[in-house]
Amino acid sequence: TPIRYLEAIRRDTPISLHGVGLSLGSAEGIDPAHLARIHKVVERIEPGLVSEHIAWNMIGGEYLADLMPLPMTEEALDVVCRHVDQTQNYLKRRILVENPSTYVAFGNSIIPEWEFMAAVAARTGCGILCDVNNICVSAHNHGWDASAYIAALPIDVVGEIHLAGHSIRSLADGSTLRIDDHGSRVSEEVWTLYRQAITRFGAVPTLIEWDNDVPPFDVLLQEAGRAASLIASKERRARADAA
Repeated sequence: TPIRYLEAIRRDTPISLHGVGLSLGSAEGIDPAHLARIHKVVERIEPGLVSEHIAWNMIGGEYLADLMPLPMTEEALDVVCRHVDQTQNYLKRRILVENPSTYVAFGNSIIPEWEFMAAVAARTGCGILCDVNNICVSAHNHGWDASAYIAALPIDVVGEIHLAGHSIRSLADGSTLRIDDHGSRVSEEVWTLYRQAITRFGAVPTLIEWDNDVPPFDVLLQEAGRAASLIASKERRARADAA
């Protein structure tokens, strides 16, 4: 069974358990059966990190095919914090919450996304999974400053970083939309933001996501090696500064 592969990997390598189905932003509440399944895997695998998205993808008891954006409002903040508290209490451990990639925004949003993320962490004690590619994608789609987004996140709560490739689609009005499709190499723009992120947050665990049009393994190793090289360079500079 698939869980046995995870157990075999876990014997030699720490596992980061990353979810897409908890629907932390759902007004209907968390599916207790799904939370129980997560708890079972957490107990069996004992992952080093557990994370989920700031999004919703369940309505009427049915799961949607993608992660839906939240209105950045006080009401939505209360819902997310309540569900993060519920999850952490049930799992008896701290989780990380990830910033989503988004393509539309609600007209009644009043809280910048980076402030929303920071508020969830402050109110619940959870950490943040900083998805740098998602920041790049959403910043382009909504006209934000991606560098300022990273600079606004609290330094001491970011516990993991995600990188990925994205595509760019031309629209009828001449504008472009960036899509977080995990189907290509990490863009140079995202690598630049990653350098900023590890300078600010330190050498936290980094995952490169690639689950569409997966290339030969040596290409994946090249991407992972580039991230590892940047982390090593950052650590050397930190040691030199401390000497």
